[in-house]
Amino acid sequence: MTEMKDYDVPGAPPYNFPTWCPGCGNFGIWRALKMALATLDIPPHKVAIVCGIGCSGNFGYWVKTYVLHSLHGRSIPGAQGIKLANDALPVIVHAGDGDTYGEGLGHLLHAARRNIDITILVHDNEIYGLTTGQPSPTTKKGFKAKVTPQGTIESPINPLTLALSAGATFVGRAFPLDVEHLSDVMAKAIAHKGLSIVDILQPCVTFNNTWKYWKERVYKLEETNHDSSNYEKALEKANEFDSRVPIGVIYQVDMPRFDQTYSKLHKGPLVFEPIDAIDVGALFDNQV
Repeated sequence: MTEMKDYDVPGAPPYNFPTWCPGCGNFGIWRALKMALATLDIPPHKVAIVCGIGCSGNFGYWVKTYVLHSLHGRSIPGAQGIKLANDALPVIVHAGDGDTYGEGLGHLLHAARRNIDITILVHDNEIYGLTTGQPSPTTKKGFKAKVTPQGTIESPINPLTLALSAGATFVGRAFPLDVEHLSDVMAKAIAHKGLSIVDILQPCVTFNNTWKYWKERVYKLEETNHDSSNYEKALEKANEFDSRVPIGVIYQVDMPRFDQTYSKLHKGPLVFEPIDAIDVGALFDNQV
């Protein structure tokens, strides 16, 4: 049976402990993921994590699994490549709101329409934290920062409605103050077969401290009669982002996956196919 400690990086503090600011929401995400993987009983050597750039990118150094630290905005393509090479691995993306919804938004939408079997966990603090507080695609209108002293003039995007419209088959939202609930949503997202995304309302205590703001607004969908299989109801909940904010599984449905429809993968993971008999000569026979 896999335990949480199995995902801990060897060493002694502070060298096996993240360098996030005290009180950062990333600590709850870090613990919740280890809880989720232990609940699913997935050994560390059978998990692949792809991290983006930013505070969320530090995540990869502090969990003992396979990890690829990608380029900014390119974590989702990296995850898709890993999944296509070895679809026996659960592949999990950890990236920030700027990484996923700014530089990487196109990748998110195309991964969703393919319904490729990866899990995207977005550390959404509505700010570019590592570069010291610039507005991100999810920053609320009017937010004052060093580069927007009169307030941000753009309206924020709604990443979950975009993901739903693109074809994501699992859409969730969570809040790291409730680590157990966050871990439960993560576990469901990882176990889901298809593209899953969880938008995590992750406060940045240094540049956008939203702990109190979210705590006063979030409520659990599990405590309501929400039907997560109903697409129209899911859109309603994804758009509910003002005085009350739902957390939990907003949408989940079974649909054909990319690996099921791509014939080359029908024999199994590409990584296990023999390559000693490959002849590329035919590719050069009809050169122009």
